[in-house]
Parts: sequence; structure tokens; C-alpha cells
Amino acid sequence: MDEKGMSENKQYENEYKVQAVKLAKKIGAVNAANELQIPVNTLYGWIRKVKIGSLDIGCGERSPEESLNIAEENQQLRKWIKALEKENKRLSEMNEFLEDAAAFFAASRQKSGKNKG
Repeated sequence: MDEKGMSENKQYENEYKVQAVKLAKKIGAVNAANELQIPVNTLYGWIRKVKIGSLDIGCGERSPEESLNIAEENQQLRKWIKALEKENKRLSEMNEFLEDAAAFFAASRQKSGKNKG
């Protein structure tokens, strides 16, 4: 591993990403990318991951806006899960009804077939 925190296949370690994002918050993304000699788009990607919560920069390091975005997204996901669970229940009930109806019609078909023979 070299001094930039990279392995040979250009994968950066999480700790390096965290430190780079913290530096970008202090001096700006372009300046941080130049100082660290990494592509600015790479740094922007890490900043985006911090904003959506997929890269943890540590306790107390999130801005109130970032925390609010994560909380709002969490709330939306909970609502979506609730809606999906409701839809799943409705579809399960419908499936059960259709299975019962199919069994009923199959049984009545067998009865009518015996009466004809």
C-alpha cells in the first residue's frame, strides 16, 4: 500500500475516504482532491456516500442537514415497507381465495362428471 491509502488496484481504504471527506469539509472538495492527488469526482462520490449514509464518518461528524436527510429517507423507507407489507397481505389473501375457488370448481366438476356417467 502506498502513502495515499491505496492498494495496487486503486481501491481506497475506508479510513482514507473518511479523512478525505473530513478534509473536503474543511477546505473544499476541489482543494482536498488536489492536495490528496485524487480525482475530484472520486471525492465527490465519497461525499455523496456520506450524505446517504453508506460511508460512516464517525459519531458527531454529520452535519444537521445530512442527519435530517438520513432521517427523512429512513421515514420514507419505513412508510414504503408498511405499504409493501399491506400489499403483500392483500395479495396473500387473494391467492388464498383463488386457491379455495379453484378447489371448489374442481370438486364441482368432478361431481358433475360422475352424474353424467
